[in-house]
Amino acid sequence: MTSHSPTRSAPSPTDLFDQRHDDWTRDPRRAFDAWLVKQAFRRSSAEVYQAQWNHFIDWLELRGRSMANIDAGLVGEFLDSLATRKQQRTRYLRLIERVYDHLAKHVAELPNPARGAALKPAPDTHWQLASENEPTGFLNADERAALAARMHAPLPRSPGARWRALRDRALVGVFLGAGLKTGEAQALPEHSLARADGWLEIGNADPRLTRRICPAPFARAAFEAWLAVRAEMRTRGALAFPSGIDGRPMHKATVLRAIDAEVEAAGITASRTQRASPQTMRNAFAASLFESGTPPEQVAQWLGMEQLESAVRLQMQWQAWRRNETDA
Repeated sequence: MTSHSPTRSAPSPTDLFDQRHDDWTRDPRRAFDAWLVKQAFRRSSAEVYQAQWNHFIDWLELRGRSMANIDAGLVGEFLDSLATRKQQRTRYLRLIERVYDHLAKHVAELPNPARGAALKPAPDTHWQLASENEPTGFLNADERAALAARMHAPLPRSPGARWRALRDRALVGVFLGAGLKTGEAQALPEHSLARADGWLEIGNADPRLTRRICPAPFARAAFEAWLAVRAEMRTRGALAFPSGIDGRPMHKATVLRAIDAEVEAAGITASRTQRASPQTMRNAFAASLFESGTPPEQVAQWLGMEQLESAVRLQMQWQAWRRNETDA
């Protein structure tokens, strides 16, 4: 009988997949389909992911390669072969990365080739990758509705998972339903979220910049559900959104991962060419105000913009984005 030492050396490329994961090398399409079913994606999103994965596997097979013997360089070559924009390349990259992250939970020290490829920009895209040239992102009405509906999705049974799920939904609420910045959400005290009048108060060292926001109804409901479980689990500290029940603050990367997961669960990732980040949600909150006829002066006040010009510019960007959506 063969035993495996817990201190075994790092696996070579040929034994990265143990017997439970041989199906990923034998039939990666079927293995992916089985994994996809467990993700509970919307049918439309699942079909997009399936097409992307099949394209990736077709590309590997044409080169005589399998999932067990690829590296970051090969993933980079695949991305470079795509006649798509940077945002679409990113969607392929994130899908490959996610699959290898899944496998890494079961295979010790399995490297993720997509993670290394993420550091390598595509040829001739330096201008596109410059942050100042990135278009201002928004969410359309269907995407906003999908995220709001996500607030009512079934909750996990375990207390810890339920705690995190309600926290993350409330985070979507402060970004999409109240227009906060990431740093503001990280530093927000619980009492600001729990005001009896239903408004959200954002403090500032300069009292003149302290502001109050009337959150969207779906956000208010998410706050109430989160505050209830936060108290039930006896969460420590004064922060509205701690990283755990011990009250420690959330890192920005943790916030971004939480938002990515909520966007994915809402089923809107596959249809987008840009990441739906907290900033995108903040922009979408502003767009909802513009749609309802709120003047730029009020939008600037609610979003904490010191200059009215910033709100006017955002309104113009939203109008241009809306025209592009209509023409698409």
